[in-house]
Amino acid sequence: MSRVLIVDDNQTNLTLFRHLLKRVDDVTESICFDDPIKALAWASTNEPDLVLLDYMMPVMNGLEFLAKFRAMEDYKDIPIIIVTADTENEVKQKALELGAHDFLNKPVDKMELLARVKNLLMLRETQHALSDRAAWLACEVKKATTDLRAREREMVLRLSRAAEHRDPETGQHLIRMANYSKLIARELGLSETEQELILEAAPMHDIGKVATPDAILLKQGKLSDEEFAIMKQHAMTGYSILSGSDSLLIRTAATMALSHHEKFDGSGYPNGLKGEQIPIYGRIVAVADVFDALTSARPYKKAWTIDAAAQFLQDHAPSHFDPQCVAAFFRAWDEILEIHTCYKDESGIDMEQF
Repeated sequence: MSRVLIVDDNQTNLTLFRHLLKRVDDVTESICFDDPIKALAWASTNEPDLVLLDYMMPVMNGLEFLAKFRAMEDYKDIPIIIVTADTENEVKQKALELGAHDFLNKPVDKMELLARVKNLLMLRETQHALSDRAAWLACEVKKATTDLRAREREMVLRLSRAAEHRDPETGQHLIRMANYSKLIARELGLSETEQELILEAAPMHDIGKVATPDAILLKQGKLSDEEFAIMKQHAMTGYSILSGSDSLLIRTAATMALSHHEKFDGSGYPNGLKGEQIPIYGRIVAVADVFDALTSARPYKKAWTIDAAAQFLQDHAPSHFDPQCVAAFFRAWDEILEIHTCYKDESGIDMEQF
């Protein structure tokens, strides 16, 4: 059912229009104003389905009212009929430019009025139906996207767990370094969307280690040059596993896998990239990963102290690490310490912690 806003400075016309509109089945209410300013005030908090608007009025004419009405939020499509005794084409052209849908000439023909009102109320009903359909489709797309993202995240974490079973690093390491990476991204000014992307993709940075032989991956002593050469292959292997996906999340993880061992001075691997040639995601993960690796105990080493690991980042900022990423890391220092304390090496991966 519909509401029609009637604006006319002549009370006789208001009475006539109200009476005629009672014949339209879809009209439940006719709201009448002889003052266009009061009509605008009403419209600011009440949405009509149709406006029947007189052109010649004191203080504010119909075109001025139309311009102010159309400027209101979400009022660009509400049907408006201009009632006028003015036959000037210039007036009608201006009204159309401002968004009028139809015209009625005075004296108003009753049957013509009813026909035009019915037609425009049908138009308004169609607008509502299309809007509801669009909202439903948007909701369905959002649900489908949410489900897809959830499946992607699950796959990321399951792949990460597969690598974890062969690697002395723990699931808590993945949680810590992923959250460190998100904080660095935030402090660098990356968008919230990118921050979440980094958080979700970072756990797969070492997925390539699934192909590293146990004798090398689990060796407690220092690797030989030949063994280290094999170990370094995990960056390219991880990229090979993850690259080529249609998923932005997986493509981001592939970039991290390939580039997180590059060094800012160009001495890293696998491609010897230097400075900003290294993707920003790789530069971010490098800082987070090394800090957590240093402060974590492994079969082949004891955990460094927080202060010693922090000093290492600062000392190697111009060479190993992007200085801006290191600076961003320390801007979030209090939160870094909270994450380090919260996620101790006591359990495996908790999917809800990413």
